[in-house]
Amino acid sequence: MNGSIQQALVYLGAFVTFGMAASGSVYGCGVSAASAIGSWKKCYAQGKAAPFQLSILTGVPMSQTIYGMILMGSVLNIQAAYWPVALLIGFLGGFAIGYSAAYQGRAAAGACDALTETGKGFVNYLIALGIVETIAIFVLAFAMMFMNNAGILQNAG
Repeated sequence: MNGSIQQALVYLGAFVTFGMAASGSVYGCGVSAASAIGSWKKCYAQGKAAPFQLSILTGVPMSQTIYGMILMGSVLNIQAAYWPVALLIGFLGGFAIGYSAAYQGRAAAGACDALTETGKGFVNYLIALGIVETIAIFVLAFAMMFMNNAGILQNAG
């Protein structure tokens, strides 16, 4: 296969990583934002103060986009001859990171509802959301470790 086509497939694998991670973040932030907006509406309708912490819960799934960007940078360093590995890491890594963000958003939606109802537990909710996020961090770390140990990176020669 032509070297420039192989390099293009490495680029595709890299962008798939970022695109899938960012797609999960979009979904997760959207779900949690919808819950936050509904919770604020409930507060306003009841004449209660609307908790600012809902804004924080809404943004929690965004960090997986950063993990996708970091992994994308590493995938870009894969030697062109190993383009199938770039596609595989790009797809599986991006999918797992994005899936983490999507489910973190669903959990954040529940946290928004719970915080609005009780006014308590914000730190506990963040801890639970952090546990979901840890999966994305594991995927990022292990994918980078694999690429480094496999010797497929351009600087690994």
